[in-house]
Amino acid sequence: MRRLFPGSADDKVHPSGTTGETAQPDAAADGQWSIEALAKAYEYPEPASSGEEVWLRANMVSSLDGAAYHEGRSQPLSSEADMRIFGVLRGLADAVVVGAQTVRQEGYRPAREREVFARRRAAAGQGPAPAIAVVSAGLDLDFSLPLFSRPLVPTLLVTGSAAPSDRVAAAREAGVEVVFAGAGAVVDPARLPGALAERGLRRLLTEGGPRLLGQLIAGNVLDELCLALAPRITSGDASRIVDGPQIAVPVDFRLAGVLEEDGFLFTRYQRIRQSAE
Repeated sequence: MRRLFPGSADDKVHPSGTTGETAQPDAAADGQWSIEALAKAYEYPEPASSGEEVWLRANMVSSLDGAAYHEGRSQPLSSEADMRIFGVLRGLADAVVVGAQTVRQEGYRPAREREVFARRRAAAGQGPAPAIAVVSAGLDLDFSLPLFSRPLVPTLLVTGSAAPSDRVAAAREAGVEVVFAGAGAVVDPARLPGALAERGLRRLLTEGGPRLLGQLIAGNVLDELCLALAPRITSGDASRIVDGPQIAVPVDFRLAGVLEEDGFLFTRYQRIRQSAE
């Protein structure tokens, strides 16, 4: 793996006289970055520097032709490096926010404790693993699945206060913590980060899917996008990584980082917020 952006004073000079490939002091002999190096590259900004008490980042993958998945799942677009970064992003987060449809399609299971992150999480005052926060309106979920019945950290169900009362009761009976974020049957995306922050969950990661990501962008709450670009073309009619209502004014992001391995580009973009926001 190599860092393409930002560069540093240690950029190597190639025999051709060109520059641009950054020296990687944290890479192993095979070029693979250590977990610690990746964690540093993706660490959450401190509230004092970001101006945000809650930081919501998204982690998505896309094919070269813009598909967010192939045959209903994102795994065919992934790679070994993508899964390493996926694990690091989870290891840094307080909570993983995911849509109910993605839970069903991808077969979500509880986040697991990883020894490599134990010391870092303890120092940050985090639990042994991130909580999974499932966003749903109808609560059409099987609460007997391990995600709900056997999590290391209790799974959260984020919904509106007018959600079906019988399904709310069923979730609570299964040991799921229900979080209300919105007065109607559906979640108000603008209230979602604050509802989780009230429970001490401030470093947030969403893994989509595209519909949920569209809602979060429309709600003006997405701070960062970690986008992996896979060197693959799928064709077909798969959704883009964002599937939501058109917004009146496109949202601007700045490039914060680019890593590369085996042709995959791992980019980070951070929201450009105006002082008036």
